Amino acid sequence: MQTETTKEIVLQVSKLKKRFGNNIVLDDFSFELHRNENIVVLGKSGSGKSVLIKCIIGLMKPEDGSIIILGKEVNEMNAEELDKTRAKIGFLFQSNALYDSMTVRENLEFPLRRHWIKHKKEEINQIINQALSDVKLTHTIDMMPSELSGGMRKRIALARTLILKPEIILYDEPTTGLDPITAKEIIQLIIEIKNKYNTASLIISHDMNCVKLASDLVVMLIDGKCYANDTYSNLKNSQDKNIKQFFE
Repeated sequence: MQTETTKEIVLQVSKLKKRFGNNIVLDDFSFELHRNENIVVLGKSGSGKSVLIKCIIGLMKPEDGSIIILGKEVNEMNAEELDKTRAKIGFLFQSNALYDSMTVRENLEFPLRRHWIKHKKEEINQIINQALSDVKLTHTIDMMPSELSGGMRKRIALARTLILKPEIILYDEPTTGLDPITAKEIIQLIIEIKNKYNTASLIISHDMNCVKLASDLVVMLIDGKCYANDTYSNLKNSQDKNIKQFFE
């Protein structure tokens, strides 16, 4: 049985550096994400949170540093290796990115059909029904995105993220634009999915309620560096003015 000190590292970011001209966005930025752990990256707008995500999934190449996902260095992967690694990473877009012209079923089928592992029709139906059951929306399977509320669309986007059974999930502002009750439901789903599937999650969020409830640890991105890496409660009680500004 694994202890907290021996939990498997699924993502290791070490001394990451990324700049745009003279603008240093990430400066020796480091942290580790373990299996069955939720880390929230907290920082001001424009601090480099989105750049960090793009570097992790290989859409941007850092000037220096290391990104190891599930034991493999991202910067050393060829195109095929990168595609196969991305298939193990779920991404919940802030905008949900559902296809308006497709039903819920078709939206959830899409990642399966473009994946190199072939599934039988019965298997596809079973996978889709399980994903919809996980987000408590099985009755929406033949509905169009336009027929769904904002919170329901977010849940369907999360169901689509679960389709390929990712080991790591990246959440980009998962509660933005949602009312407080719906936002809390999404946060609860994030926690339930981690516990059910033993996933690791990296969450980008400005919603301090999300930070408080969903995080096991909070990584503070300030001036390109990992300024602090601690629990929400410890950071909330910090007397450091750079940390306190996020909790006031």
